[in-house]
Amino acid sequence: MAGYVGRLAPSPTGALHLGNARTFMIAWLRARKAGGKVVFRMEDLDHPRDKPGAAAQAVEDLRWLGFDWDEEFVQSQRREVYREALERLRLAGRIYPCVCTRKDVENAQSAPHAGEQLFYPGTCRDRFASWEAAAAVRPPCWRFRVTENEPVSFTDVFAGRHVQDVAHTLGDFPLARDAWGAGYTLAAVVDDAAMGVTEVVRGDDLLPATPAQILVQRALGLPAPDYCHVPLAVGRDGRRLAKRHGDTRVATYRAKGLSPEALLGKLAHSCGWGDGSPVRLTELLRVFTLDTIPRRPWVVEEDSL
Repeated sequence: MAGYVGRLAPSPTGALHLGNARTFMIAWLRARKAGGKVVFRMEDLDHPRDKPGAAAQAVEDLRWLGFDWDEEFVQSQRREVYREALERLRLAGRIYPCVCTRKDVENAQSAPHAGEQLFYPGTCRDRFASWEAAAAVRPPCWRFRVTENEPVSFTDVFAGRHVQDVAHTLGDFPLARDAWGAGYTLAAVVDDAAMGVTEVVRGDDLLPATPAQILVQRALGLPAPDYCHVPLAVGRDGRRLAKRHGDTRVATYRAKGLSPEALLGKLAHSCGWGDGSPVRLTELLRVFTLDTIPRRPWVVEEDSL
């Protein structure tokens, strides 16, 4: 664990809720327990879904809970870095412009695929000579060209061994929605390498997306961090925590007068640390371990706090 660098990477697409706070708590404790650094990165590239004020609110909520970090970055200020990476992939023949809509891809499905991933059959491979030619038909995206001999296997720190043949389960996947932009996969890969992240701790809803990120790392010659995917917080219906499960925003509990120690005590209890009594974030360092975190999702009751 020497030289450990972890990260907190919220997105301003919505308010910080209990599930986000729980995952960030695990990530922060994992880094600090190792005597490592914490990088804070605001992932604000998803503009159509970004909510005004959400970025500042996330920082305020995390500070209120006791989080700190050693470095801070904002993805929207790093566009030139992503542009350079995209150009490297273009020159290497690893990306191509695609005009297929999500509906087109859904209609092309010949069989169901794992999870929520859509399989892309390569409809636009070698179809257009340039981005401009594709743009004359419909606004395109850049897709990553997956080869047949690129199976991905890795051992997740929490979830265990994971193997995926991306060519047959996902196909060519999107990297950018504009000529020199970047989507989540490309930006996360480039930033994790540039910021020296040695381990990514995040929700296990992103486990299926990890092999695609590893392929981009390989194509760019970047080091791969370790991965640690932990179970999500869900409602009683088993679905990922959202508005339909009631108001579970950290800001709402703050407004109701709940102390940060009380909220952290409940989050810690869900991970097997303590009995739910109020506790400071730094006090959890002495009891932190991944071994006690349940393998199943944490079911959040609306009135549980």
